[in-house]
Amino acid sequence: MLLAAGSLAVMPGAVIAPVLPEIKDQLRLDTALAGYLVSAHYLTVAICSPLLGILADRIGQVRVLVVALIGFALSGVAGAFTHSFLPMLVTRGLLGAATGGIAAGSLGLLAKMYSSEEKRSQAIAYASSTLTLSNIVYPLLAGWVGSNQWQFAFYLYGLGVPLGLLAAFILPEQRFVFSEASVVDNTHANPREAKQAADKKKLGSILRNPQILRLMLTVGLTAATAYATVVYLPSYLNATIDSTTVINGLVLACQAIGAAIISAFGVSLLMRRLGSTPTLAIGLSLMAIALITIPQLEYLHWLMPTALLFGIGMGITIPGHYVTIANLAPTELQTTTLAIAQA
Repeated sequence: MLLAAGSLAVMPGAVIAPVLPEIKDQLRLDTALAGYLVSAHYLTVAICSPLLGILADRIGQVRVLVVALIGFALSGVAGAFTHSFLPMLVTRGLLGAATGGIAAGSLGLLAKMYSSEEKRSQAIAYASSTLTLSNIVYPLLAGWVGSNQWQFAFYLYGLGVPLGLLAAFILPEQRFVFSEASVVDNTHANPREAKQAADKKKLGSILRNPQILRLMLTVGLTAATAYATVVYLPSYLNATIDSTTVINGLVLACQAIGAAIISAFGVSLLMRRLGSTPTLAIGLSLMAIALITIPQLEYLHWLMPTALLFGIGMGITIPGHYVTIANLAPTELQTTTLAIAQA
């Protein structure tokens, strides 16, 4: 259930990208405005994900997840009924806010469900693998559904409604209670207020932890590198080896396949045997080697394995970061900490 719900986090961009040319023509938009429609949700995800993570730790991950899934469906489908740039931009912003809730709720709950670091590592690795595969499946599905009319692709966002209803009935609410020691100085305060005060104090301590700060910095740089590679690699290949759309798709698919396989079957094993720091070092090194190698290549048969190598590095590094951050954070603030890292 959580893997299915979490996979929607990649849907905002994955659904609109294949039908963007048709939207651009029908709404008579220039290239810059059309680009804003693709990227607008990233801003609201970054803003809302930490806030909704804090809320999820206070009122429950399932509640936030269910509301976010329903909001995701409503705001996403609403885009199909817009007829100009500004209304669609608003729906994209709302879609991003809901996506932040989905990401915070699903990953936070997934981390809380497993007290064992090994099992938590494997669960987060499965989530990362699911997201990677979703980045392949959803664009293909959107392109097929929206081939006759671009509005039909937006109806895919409606998957949030059945998933939200299923989440409400299937997922158990995770509740965590502070020990008496955490509220010893608040004997006359309301228990909820005492808990919130303790939460703020702990969160401040977490965000001042140099190790967590370094991890948040490197996961942000890793995500930015992966995003830039996916966006600009096709243009680079087209300019250097005169690649076709099919070749570009195959190269990107190799990256995704490498990331999905290693995330599902290798990250947990590496972290268990080597530890978090060596595992992250291996992932970052593989990404670096691939990026250094790609500009030296002139033939397609070498590009495929190099792209696969980059995907393997990415599939180790991103879930490895989230697992390490989750293990460092206290249980009652894992959702908040992971949401800040995702933003």
